[in-house]
Amino acid sequence: MSAPQDWNSQIVNEFRANDGRVGGNFEGAPMVLVHHQGRKSGKQNVSPMMYLADESDPSTVYVFASKGGAPSNPGWYYNLTTAGKATIEIGTETHEVTVTEITGDSRDRIIAEQARRYPGFADYEKKTDGIRTIPVLALSYER
Repeated sequence: MSAPQDWNSQIVNEFRANDGRVGGNFEGAPMVLVHHQGRKSGKQNVSPMMYLADESDPSTVYVFASKGGAPSNPGWYYNLTTAGKATIEIGTETHEVTVTEITGDSRDRIIAEQARRYPGFADYEKKTDGIRTIPVLALSYER
């Protein structure tokens, strides 16, 4: 197993053992596990991600395809946007979600709020400036 898979597995296990909470670098941060199918491989994947809850809709969370400020989008971004749906684990609940990419002023407002709460996201934006715009995806489920 590669290092990123080991790291993800550790976070997934900790998340599930602690009712959706993790420690370390992510202690206190809102985390979600996103289940998605590889668009090319067909493989089932689980990716832990920080999220921002929608202020007016408790059944929508936003995730950020920051990839730590890398020059390319993470593979999960393409899997989610291609499928248009996924499953998430949030806290102790599991939900089927629809995936919608947020663009324009709405995207800018959402990522600015995430960067205000978690300054590392502002650093990711600086790293990608002029290279790519970090995508924001809304994951929404029925209540």
